[in-house]
Amino acid sequence: MIRLCIWNEFRHELREPVKSLYPEGIHRAIADGIDCEGIDIRFATLDDPEQGLSDEILNNTDVLIWWAHLAHREVADSLAAKIRDRVLAGMGLIVLHSGHMSKIFQAVMGTSCTLRWRQIGEKERLWTVDPSHPIVKGVPETFTLEHEEMYGEPFGIPDDGKIVFMSWFAGGDVFRSGVTFQRGAGKVFYFAPGHETFPTYYDRNVLKVISNAVRWAAPAEYFPIECRKWAEPEEKVQ
Repeated sequence: MIRLCIWNEFRHELREPVKSLYPEGIHRAIADGIDCEGIDIRFATLDDPEQGLSDEILNNTDVLIWWAHLAHREVADSLAAKIRDRVLAGMGLIVLHSGHMSKIFQAVMGTSCTLRWRQIGEKERLWTVDPSHPIVKGVPETFTLEHEEMYGEPFGIPDDGKIVFMSWFAGGDVFRSGVTFQRGAGKVFYFAPGHETFPTYYDRNVLKVISNAVRWAAPAEYFPIECRKWAEPEEKVQ
């Protein structure tokens, strides 16, 4: 079983209009919509004890989904550092939408992660850039979200990212909306669609992408991030 933890800030959903759209929270909408076969799901939110991610929970998570927007600065620096170390050791990380400005995404990217944005509910068309990637399995070559927040270039992420999806918006902007990274032993996927005032997390193609990403990011093994001294050399030393 893949041990998946969906972390959601869970602040927008406490007030309208988001409360009506996602009455149980974005985290539960994602869990209800993805293919859960072989996946054990738990939830965590910012206002839970230890901000939802105690050492016990984090150390028993294979893939972490992160959605946040209003309260990036409230996340403890110490928690962001622990998540980063867990990713380096092999845990998968999926960062959604406005999580691009979260402490954890900035920590694993080492860059500003800034972008251009516009919130007028315009159409977004996503294009599959790499049809061979496991994340696009069963996803059409292109699909449309009738209303989304525009995220546009330049996007302040490292150049080593593998582009899986590109987006075009009705206002003319383009954006690297699905990008993968390798950080240490861990796999990272950033996926842009998901503004809280639109029903994006009910879209079957978006949910399929997230389902695939969970399975892609799951680690085969964990590796301690430490300098290890080997007692004996493999070859005879003259």
